[in-house]
Amino acid sequence: MAKMVIVPQFEHVDPNGPMYYKGIYHLFYQYNPYAAVWGNITWGHAVSHNLIDWIDLEHAIEPTEPYDINGCWSGSATILPGGNPVILYTGADFKNRQVQNLAEPKNPSDPYLKEWIKAKNNPLMTPINGIDPQFFRDPTTAWQGPDKRWRVVVGSQIDGHGTALLYRSKDFVTWTKSEKPLHFSNKTKMWECPDFYPVIVSRRNGLDTSVHSKNSKHVLKASFNDQDYYIIGTYNPETDKFIPDVDFMESYLKLRYDYGIFYASKTFYDSAKRRRILWGWVTEGDDKLDDIKKGWSGLQSIPRSIVLDKNGKQLTQWPIKEIERLRRKEVNLQNKGIKGGTAFEITGITASQADVEVSFHLPNLHDAELIHPEKVDPKILCSEKNASTKGVIGPFGLMVLASKNLTERTAVFFRVFKSHDDKYAVLMCSHQTRSSLRKVVNKSSFGAFVDVDPKENISLRSLIDHSIVESFGGGGKTCITSRVYPELAVGQEAHLYVFNYGTKSVTISNLHGWSMGRAKIFPAHGKKMFPTPN
Repeated sequence: MAKMVIVPQFEHVDPNGPMYYKGIYHLFYQYNPYAAVWGNITWGHAVSHNLIDWIDLEHAIEPTEPYDINGCWSGSATILPGGNPVILYTGADFKNRQVQNLAEPKNPSDPYLKEWIKAKNNPLMTPINGIDPQFFRDPTTAWQGPDKRWRVVVGSQIDGHGTALLYRSKDFVTWTKSEKPLHFSNKTKMWECPDFYPVIVSRRNGLDTSVHSKNSKHVLKASFNDQDYYIIGTYNPETDKFIPDVDFMESYLKLRYDYGIFYASKTFYDSAKRRRILWGWVTEGDDKLDDIKKGWSGLQSIPRSIVLDKNGKQLTQWPIKEIERLRRKEVNLQNKGIKGGTAFEITGITASQADVEVSFHLPNLHDAELIHPEKVDPKILCSEKNASTKGVIGPFGLMVLASKNLTERTAVFFRVFKSHDDKYAVLMCSHQTRSSLRKVVNKSSFGAFVDVDPKENISLRSLIDHSIVESFGGGGKTCITSRVYPELAVGQEAHLYVFNYGTKSVTISNLHGWSMGRAKIFPAHGKKMFPTPN
């Protein structure tokens, strides 16, 4: 299962302006065309008919003008009412100020959008009236209000605190800053790569960014602290006032797209299938010298569909349906009990490239350990009560990218606790301490609580692809992405186990596992093609 975007030979960073246009999916991304380190930031461009197999095209936007000579940074695409796409992006100008620019396709009839032209009147938005020129970047996809004016948000900070600056325009060229930001927080730092979009209550469909209805809520995402946080609230398009249900950092849950390595993400509306799709940047966990040696750095997550959960309090994410076309060999298990302190191997599939879905039934919750979930950091709790630490109900889950003797292993697992109000708290962890024999790699553990009732089945899905593990707990309510660098558990030497190191037995209600094939990557004409990274 190859990564979902072309990354060889380059420093590859956050996704820019993904969109669906004339039957083709477009992913623009920031990268350095000269080395696997930061610098010379250019917009790469890849296209796909199915979000699985990709064609690498020539650069879309390069740093050639005074307003972007020091880098063409993040931005977003917007489809105008006539159907033509445009791009707003941040340029680092000749003074290293951050400014917002416009690019349009040279030939809108070309579904591949191979050539882009920068607007003659760039930059369109500049850091005036007290805006810090070093903290003014990453314009969102624009949306139209009932007055037919366009709105766009730019990430910034005021007095050191995260801010979503709001701009309006009648023609998408002349932009005026609103007196008030769309939102700000005095509990966070600078907001990078903001995203703002509607979600609909009680339906699984996505919504176009400009849609507003009585049954819709809005999501504001901001990237800070190396994580992608989001809040859900009510947006009034008449007044441009956004009121969150719970603001950033005001709940112990601190909602995030992903609680592992996942940053600077971007969503777009897929009009063909009426869904919203999320991509995130997954960074490396090894040394920069390793990046230079292998010739590439960073990759994109598998595209995820993203919807409002039926409880209305959070989002749920799930790998797009198209990923299933890569499934090959299959194994199945049903109603298999796992005694405490045991593990068994899942054979018959290629464990280094696999898609595994499993649901656990817990017959007895009475003796669960006590905890106050609002008073603990789940990441620290996952480190303290790791996969090797026996509990009562858990740890139980999967050991992926494991060597035969378990010298190397990455554990993705659950623990169930009882809280002070006689309710239960389900902790999901990804534990990397024993993921590799290598010394200079990141082996951090990650964790979060999952809003599920353990009296019902607890589900886990893990997509495993050599050095990346994307896991979805509780049907996608909690997601954790990890980078691991095994030396023993490589290729055919990688193994997959189900384990239960708690004292109470658990039952596998259902387990489905598949070997995964490789996506196809096609180079642009005249470009040398390098192998997709593992």
